[in-house]
Amino acid sequence: MCNFNTLSNEDKLHYHQQLLNAANNYGGINFFLQLVETLREQQPHPLISRHRDFLFEYGDIRWGKTIFNDKVDLIKATRIERAKAESFLPQPDEKKYKKILNLIRTLDPITFSVRPKFREDGEGFDFKAFDQMEEGRVRLNPLFEALFFCSVDTVKKILNYKA
Repeated sequence: MCNFNTLSNEDKLHYHQQLLNAANNYGGINFFLQLVETLREQQPHPLISRHRDFLFEYGDIRWGKTIFNDKVDLIKATRIERAKAESFLPQPDEKKYKKILNLIRTLDPITFSVRPKFREDGEGFDFKAFDQMEEGRVRLNPLFEALFFCSVDTVKKILNYKA
């Protein structure tokens, strides 16, 4: 998804609607983009917070399980390698299959909750790290990828997409 220019128009529209819906539930596009920009500025990666949350001026993101740096590094490497593949999970005979399967088993039960600071800005939204498409086919959730891995410019392109 982060390579937005190579996607089909149908996929672009789908991702646009998904991110726009999330942005509207968070208080609007500007608040959503400020969240993404703040996430990119954080070192180390916000997902490895031992407190299982990310707090900032306009809201917060919380999740229920500590995520270690090796898992974040594996996501970064694998999402680029598997971008053109139909599934984030490789074939069982591939070398990284077990590592990626364990990553999916670790992160799949975690629900990420994004809430604005003030209730009148929106209700916020929840998402998981992966979308299960069918048996053996898994992909990164577009919200998870946009919030934690895509560049700010790519997220802006997606939000401003016109069919």
